[in-house]
Amino acid sequence: MKKTYRTLALTAGALVATGAHAQSSVQLYGLMDLSVPTYITHANANGDHVLGMGNAGEPWFSGSRWGVQGKEDLGGGNKLIFRLESEYVVANGQMEDSGQIFDRDAWVGLENDTIGKFTAGFQNTIARDAAAIYGDPYGSAKLRYEEGGWTNSNNFKQMIFYAAGATGTRYNNGLAWKKLFRNGLYLSAGYAFSNSTAFANGSTYQAAVGYNGGPFNVASFYNHVNNSGNTNQAWSIGGNYTFGIARVNAGYFRYLGNQGSLGQRQDNAWTVSFKLAPKGALDYEVGYQQMRVHNAAYNTDGNILNANTAAAFDPTQGVHNGFKETLYASTFYHLSKRTELYLAGDYMKLHGGYTVGTTFRRNTQLELTSGIRTRF
Repeated sequence: MKKTYRTLALTAGALVATGAHAQSSVQLYGLMDLSVPTYITHANANGDHVLGMGNAGEPWFSGSRWGVQGKEDLGGGNKLIFRLESEYVVANGQMEDSGQIFDRDAWVGLENDTIGKFTAGFQNTIARDAAAIYGDPYGSAKLRYEEGGWTNSNNFKQMIFYAAGATGTRYNNGLAWKKLFRNGLYLSAGYAFSNSTAFANGSTYQAAVGYNGGPFNVASFYNHVNNSGNTNQAWSIGGNYTFGIARVNAGYFRYLGNQGSLGQRQDNAWTVSFKLAPKGALDYEVGYQQMRVHNAAYNTDGNILNANTAAAFDPTQGVHNGFKETLYASTFYHLSKRTELYLAGDYMKLHGGYTVGTTFRRNTQLELTSGIRTRF
């Protein structure tokens, strides 16, 4: 009987294994983002500003992370796939989420040309991935199988919570399916189990549809969240258009959140952004967003909760109307395909009864930063 030997080779951050009957690969990868210095106004109860490294150590654009991903050819066009990904803070070397080593991804799945991609475990919500093509100007313009979405450490990134499930913008105990057809049609669906005897409470189901049309791409999602005994629903539609060296993005979000005796919260939010990428090392981005709330409850600290947040609201503080608007801009200088320097900033203004904890009862906040981001 002829023996089959498998060899392992370590190359530039990748472990590759090959055999006579199957091809498999395991890759180590990562990203580092460090924002320094960062300047933030109204950073405490006295209204003082802060100058430091990141926003409480958090980078501006991308959570720094390392991970291991792999695939195995099972034959017949079928591939076993998996990913384990952990986030850390470059400024202090700590884990992003204490006690959770793989706090970005921990999933396994199957992929082939017929069914698309099916994964199970801890992963992005499919609504987050679908809305990434219009949520801001920094991600992929096209819908794809890879996870996307926005970071949420800045004032202009909070719209991501309209795409969140019961456990945040990533599913716990989640199932996700994505299918990208050859004609550009994109379909996806996701479900997250509550893992409790109260089957529905704490669960999430979502569906998304989109189309990659070359220079024009569009997506839409529906989101249903059962959270702390209340049902939240959201839907969104948006897209982008690329012409020459420019790309414009726009999207709309509608949110309905039940609040028990306080009635239903109703949000209307929209975003528009623009990216200019001429030949050379520089590119430029600018965006504006507005989030309007109606009949929204405060939490116990007297602030408006992000959509789909499980934290309890305080019925003694009544309900409130108002809106938040944010203008942001950035420029990148690309040192190579993997490494870039950036300058960025945003300005947020609160109106009416819209309050957030980060401004300590002030109605404006300015954030400015520079930084470096590299991938390996």
